[in-house]
Amino acid sequence: MLKIGDKIPLELGGSAEITAVLGSGGQGTVYRVMFSGKEYALKVYFPKKLKRPDIFRDNLRRLTEDKTANEAFLMPKMLTAPVDNSFGFLMDIIPSEYKPFSEILNARVKFSGLYSVVNSAIRITSAFRELHNSGYSYQDMNDGGFFIRPSDGDVLICDCDNIAPYGEHLGIAGKPGYMAPEIVRGEKAPDKFTDRYSLAVVLFRLLLRGDPLEGNKVLKSVCLTEEAERRHYGFEPIFVYDPDDDSNRPVRGVHNNIIKFWRIMPDYIREAFEFSFTTGLSEPSKRLIEKQWLDLLKRLRGDITACQCGAQNFLPAVESDSEGKLICPCGIHYSKPLSLVGAKSSILLFDGAKLFGDNVDLRAEVVRNKVNPALWGLKNHTSDEWKCVLPNGEEKNVPSGKAAPIFVGTSVEIDGEKFEVKE
Repeated sequence: MLKIGDKIPLELGGSAEITAVLGSGGQGTVYRVMFSGKEYALKVYFPKKLKRPDIFRDNLRRLTEDKTANEAFLMPKMLTAPVDNSFGFLMDIIPSEYKPFSEILNARVKFSGLYSVVNSAIRITSAFRELHNSGYSYQDMNDGGFFIRPSDGDVLICDCDNIAPYGEHLGIAGKPGYMAPEIVRGEKAPDKFTDRYSLAVVLFRLLLRGDPLEGNKVLKSVCLTEEAERRHYGFEPIFVYDPDDDSNRPVRGVHNNIIKFWRIMPDYIREAFEFSFTTGLSEPSKRLIEKQWLDLLKRLRGDITACQCGAQNFLPAVESDSEGKLICPCGIHYSKPLSLVGAKSSILLFDGAKLFGDNVDLRAEVVRNKVNPALWGLKNHTSDEWKCVLPNGEEKNVPSGKAAPIFVGTSVEIDGEKFEVKE
């Protein structure tokens, strides 16, 4: 262990001074350091914990030189000079507004709403799509690698030192519950296909706050030993909502989150998870690719609706009365919102509804007129001026920060995509 005040020489010159210990894990310890007047995180490895330290260090150097990685990844920035067979690297410090995924799973941190939940899922999926398209795999996806900003769902991904090109394996298998069954069984090393299984687990835990393979059957193992874990996650995995096997269903009083959130998920999301944890358990090449998940998640974001009480839900899961009005759990019956429909995306228009770009960049938001709250508008959050055409044919320009009036038939062009307000 290094001490506060110790200075660690860097490979390219200079040194980083340790100011605090941030945490320690199986591979090494992470410190807060100062270097060239700026704060960084420094990870220093335990030499005996790495199976092939030379190969591991060479891969770290390659990662420091890669400038194409998605900005969500906190990639290594600079290597330390070797000292007593130990080495490490600098990476950006995680801002305080980003919270560990583990704290979201245990309910210590709550999202601001459904937009933030789905945005975080989109952000994670998009980052791994870019990673896989560039020829790399992450190899150790689990709840410890993600930090999420609950206000809007932005994500930072750490533990990037295990990222490696296809065909290379650095000795890390993964975390139980997140590893693909074939890794648990010892049949293969991590790759993009095992990453895709882990991604499905992360998305399930994010959206439903539970383990997709932990139900009644797993609970019967009073002590989840290593052998029991290998059986439940490797040799006899059963999805909690397997349509052909109900032996591992969620248990009320234990898996309440899964039971609650499964009920409000649209069919297309439930079907994606069913496929991922039935066919996807045994046929790696058939696992959903990132583009498929992104299409489903963006559709899910477009299905967010809200009652006047502020409660949000997914439209396909909201019950309706005999007149077709939506029924909120608070007891209010309200009309289905208007829709803003574009060529590539659509959203439901309610007070506070948001339109995003490809990831989590806010493009527009529904606001009320300050003078007449009965009038709603679509506020321009982009830097460009919109072209808007009202139902009567009148054309308007909508500068950044201003709002286009919302009427059935209003059309507006946003970032080159034409949208129209429809019933």
